[in-house]
Amino acid sequence: MKFLPKRAGMLALMVAGLLVQPPGGGAVMAAGPSIAPAPPPEVAAIPVSMLVDLNSGQILTERRPDVPFLPASVTKVMTAYVAFEEIAAGRLHFDQRFPVPEDASKEWWAKGTSMYLTPQDRPTLAELLHGIMTNSANDACIVLARGAAGSVDNWTAKMNAAARRLGMSRSHYHTPNGWMDDGLTYVTARDLVRLSDAMTMNYPRFYRAFSGRKHYFWRDVAMRSHDPTVGVVPGADGIKTGYTREAGYNFLGSAERNGRRLVMVLAGTPTFRERDAAARALLEWGFSAWSARPLFDKGATIATARVQGGAAYAVPMVADRDVIATLPAGTSPQIGLTVRYKGPVKAPIAKGQRIGTLEIRVGNLPPGHVPLRAGRDVAVAGPVDRLRNGFMNLLQ
Repeated sequence: MKFLPKRAGMLALMVAGLLVQPPGGGAVMAAGPSIAPAPPPEVAAIPVSMLVDLNSGQILTERRPDVPFLPASVTKVMTAYVAFEEIAAGRLHFDQRFPVPEDASKEWWAKGTSMYLTPQDRPTLAELLHGIMTNSANDACIVLARGAAGSVDNWTAKMNAAARRLGMSRSHYHTPNGWMDDGLTYVTARDLVRLSDAMTMNYPRFYRAFSGRKHYFWRDVAMRSHDPTVGVVPGADGIKTGYTREAGYNFLGSAERNGRRLVMVLAGTPTFRERDAAARALLEWGFSAWSARPLFDKGATIATARVQGGAAYAVPMVADRDVIATLPAGTSPQIGLTVRYKGPVKAPIAKGQRIGTLEIRVGNLPPGHVPLRAGRDVAVAGPVDRLRNGFMNLLQ
């Protein structure tokens, strides 16, 4: 790997001769019409659509990605994500049992999709998450929200706090289950891709445990998923469908093949048949019409960032996934890479902390962006560290 000069927190790199990128950060773009393949015709009439390759961050196709829409039961993905965060922090446990308040049972009994929870039930958190992700159970979301946070309002506050941390700047949650609330709950396709990225990359074990199941049994209640891709499209493993009269038919879907993960959003579809056909066609097109050019293995050092006030002078920048460039199948366009970070990065730095971004440019296609994280901890500098760092600065 050869590093070119850094300028204002931007690093241009050359990887295996793939790249010609000027130090000033200007993109090298191919001239002429776009080389992107045309998306499948089944998607043309869908009001909102988006397909992203998470391993390159490249958007393969998009239609109204930043227009807010009603998510319906796709809302439940954020409820599951917040539960995953709470489990990882030790504040919730899979075998933890939850009471079913009598008023919640009465209000949500058979209201939309349901687990038919009664005050005599004490479901575990794992059972509630299966009900939420597989069956889309509205009552399970309410029981989880009230049991884990004390109230629905407290739980939705956690959902909105998570959305802010993930950069979901055009989304808002007012309900944990997506039930109609006069438009107070809304999302965008781009924001849902951010949520999917965080769920699949931050909590892959939890994601595999609760997403992509076709059936789950709660007592004598047989719960069935409406996912149109799992078991049909190779590699499809979720994530969530949604429907209300106001929202139409929505789908947040994902699939992984050969280590490459795609995430798809479809929203506002008039019928479930149109949504399901578009979902299957779009995922297949994403894998067949595009190919992967490997760039970096997960955890490999892509660049280094200067550190301010740290026990180390620099910290490695790594990706939390295998990194590729996504190319239209059968083409060999120029690939440009640029590392961006605001530096120097101030210590202390925690391993896994996001500190930069790798920008990937393929020909004249829109760039993709992959998050870069600290490859190790860097503590605040002691006296000897400060002397060494000062000497190193004199040599620059």
